[in-house]
Amino acid sequence: MSEWGYVIGEEDLLPLSLGCAVLGTGGGGNPYLGMLRTRELIRAGAQVRIIPFDALDDTATVYALGSIGAPVVGVEKIKRGDECLHALRALERTTGRRADALISEEIGGSNGIEPIAIAAQAGLPVLDGDGMGRAFPEVQMTTFFIYGQACSPAAVADDKGNVVTFDPVDTMYRLEALARAVTVQMGGSAGMCTAPMGMDFIRRAALPGTVTQALRIGRAIVDARATRADVLERLLVVADATLLFTGRVTAVVREMKGGFSVGMVMIAGNGAYAGCTARIAIQNENLVLWVDDAVTACVPDLIMMVEHETGEPITTELVKYGLPVAVIGLPAHDLLRTAQALDVVGPQAFGYAEIDYDTHRL
Repeated sequence: MSEWGYVIGEEDLLPLSLGCAVLGTGGGGNPYLGMLRTRELIRAGAQVRIIPFDALDDTATVYALGSIGAPVVGVEKIKRGDECLHALRALERTTGRRADALISEEIGGSNGIEPIAIAAQAGLPVLDGDGMGRAFPEVQMTTFFIYGQACSPAAVADDKGNVVTFDPVDTMYRLEALARAVTVQMGGSAGMCTAPMGMDFIRRAALPGTVTQALRIGRAIVDARATRADVLERLLVVADATLLFTGRVTAVVREMKGGFSVGMVMIAGNGAYAGCTARIAIQNENLVLWVDDAVTACVPDLIMMVEHETGEPITTELVKYGLPVAVIGLPAHDLLRTAQALDVVGPQAFGYAEIDYDTHRL
C-alpha cells in the first residue's frame, strides 16, 4: 500500500469479506452479501481508494456509517444497498458539512465492507481504520463515542427510502435506544450514519489499519486453501490469534429480542479438547466463552468461530447443529481496554456483572 492509499479491486473483495467476517466475532452482518453488492459497483466502473489517516489534514470531515439491526434479519431481508448513503446525505444536509472521507463504525462482518460500497456510490475514499476493531451490537460501543464523538445529529434509513434524523440527542445510550426502536419499525435492519468527525479526532479515537488487517487475514485464508496448507494454522499465525477450543456444535439457542439476536451456542470438544464442553453467549456477536463452565475469554476481546478445516468464519446467524468448529481468540485493541472503554464494552455492559475482564483477558 502506497503512502496515499490502495485502490480496492474485485480480487480483494473475497479476502476482505473473509477477514471482516473473522474480525466480526460472529456479527456485523453477513459479509458475503456486502461483497456481492460491492463487486457489482466495481464491475460497473466505481473506484474506491483505502487511505491512511495521514492522507488527510485535520480540517477534513469524516462520517462513520454502517448497518444497524440483527444479523439474522440481514440474511432474510436483503438490503437495497443505498440505505447508508441516504443516511449520509441526510446528515450532510443537516450539518452543512460534506464528507471528505468515510470510515467504518466497525470492521466486523458486512459493516467492514459497507463504507466501501457507499464510497463507490458517493465517489469518496475510505479511511483504513474503524471504531471497534471487531463488531459490537450497540451504537454507543465505538471508540468514537467512548472518546467523545457528538451524540447527534445521526440518521437511519431503510430500504423504502424512509429516513429518520435524530437531533438533538442527550447521550450515546439514548441514541442507541432511539435508533434501535426506529430500526425495529423499519423491519429490523437499517443503514446508519453518525455525527461528523474531524481528522484530529479520528487520529486520537479510531483504530488504525483495520481494513488492511482484514485483507491480510482474508488473503491468508484464501492462499492456504489454494495451496492445501493447514488453514487454521495459517490463520492463527497471520491474525496473531490463540486457539481456545475445537469441537462440534451440539445445540444453538437463538431468538430475536429487543432488536438483537441473542442466545447460546454449545460445543462438544474433540482433539485436544475431547471430553470438554464449551458454550458461547451471543448478542449479535460472541460475548463470552466458557470451557467446562470456566470463563476462558470475554468481551471486548475477540472470540471467533471458524469452520475447522476451511477456516470459513461462522456468523451467529448461520451457526448450526453439527458444524465442526475452532474457537480462536484475539486481544482487543488498547483503546478498548481502558477503564473508560470497559464501562461501555466490558462484560458488565452486557449484564455479566460476575465476570472481571482483567482476570480473563487474552
